[in-house]
Amino acid sequence: MRNLILFIIIFCLFGCAHSKQDKLVIAHRGASAYLPEHSLPAYAYAHALGVDFIEPDLVITKDNKIIIMHDPHIDTTTNVKDIYPRRKRKDGRYYAVDFTLKEIKKLKLNERVNKDRKKVFSNRFPFNKSYFSIPTFAEFIELIQGLNKSTGKKIGIIPELKAPEFHKIEGIDIAKLVLAELKKYGYDDGKNIYLQCFYPPTLKRIKNEFKSKIPLVQLLADNSWGETSVDYNYFLSPKGIKEISSYARVLSPWYPQIKKHKLSKHSKRNNLLLIPYTHRPEQIPPGMTEKMFFDELFIEYKIDGIFSDAPDRVLNYFR
Repeated sequence: MRNLILFIIIFCLFGCAHSKQDKLVIAHRGASAYLPEHSLPAYAYAHALGVDFIEPDLVITKDNKIIIMHDPHIDTTTNVKDIYPRRKRKDGRYYAVDFTLKEIKKLKLNERVNKDRKKVFSNRFPFNKSYFSIPTFAEFIELIQGLNKSTGKKIGIIPELKAPEFHKIEGIDIAKLVLAELKKYGYDDGKNIYLQCFYPPTLKRIKNEFKSKIPLVQLLADNSWGETSVDYNYFLSPKGIKEISSYARVLSPWYPQIKKHKLSKHSKRNNLLLIPYTHRPEQIPPGMTEKMFFDELFIEYKIDGIFSDAPDRVLNYFR
C-alpha cells in the first residue's frame, strides 16, 4: 500500500502536471478573448495575467504615426463607417494610411465584426458602443514599461510589422519607422523583445541592412490567404526553413502546418524556436478538448510557446 501511495504521488508530480519551464505564453493582441483586441485595457489585463510577451500589430497613418491595428484597413474593428462615411476607397474599405493620427483618435474600437457587421466571436465582450480608442505604439510601450516598473515584472513585447508591401506602395517604410521608435524606448539592445513579420524581405532588411540586434520571428501563412506576395510553400520546405534560420530566431506557423510539414523536426534541426498561432477557446479542433489540443502541441510537437487570445488558459495548463 505504501508503495502504491508513493507511485500515485510521483505520477501526479510528473505525469499530471506540465512544466512550463521556458515555454513562452504570448498574449495575442492582448487578452483579446476578454476585451476588444489591441485596446489598452486588453494589454493591461494580459500583463496582469502574467504572460511572457504581449503582441501589438503595427500599421502607419497618413502622417507617419505608428498605431496599433491588426489590418491596414480599420473598418472591421472601429466605427470609422459612422464617423467618416465618405472616406472609403474604391474597394469599400477604410485604410489607416488615409487618416491622420488626430482623425484616428476620434474613432472607437469594438469587437471584430464581419462584412455584415456581425461579431466574429459572438460570446466575447458584448458592448460595441465603446470607450476604447486606438492606441499608438508609443502609448502601448509606455503602458507595458510602466506596468513592468510598478509591478516589478519583466513582460516583453513582440510587435508585428503589418503589410510592408502595402505600406511601400503608399510610400512608407514601416521597418524604418518602427525601429526608430523601438530605439527611442531602449529596445534596440534586443532584450525583452522580438519583432515579427509575414514578409521575409522585411526581416532580412532588419537584420542585414539595419544591423538590428532584435531577435526576429518569421510568421508563415497559407498561400490561399494572400497575406504577402511570397510563396509560403517554399518557406515551409526544409530548404526554406534553413533559409529562415539565417536571419530569424523563431519560426511561427499556423498550428495546422506543424504536422503537415514536419515543422518540429525541421525547426529543431535549424536551431529555430517553434511558436505557432493562434490558440482561441472558440477554435479548438473538432473532437479535441482544450487539454488534448495543448498536449498535442506542447508534448507531441514540442513547441516552444504559443500565441493565445486567452493566455490565462495556457498558463493554467501548466499549473
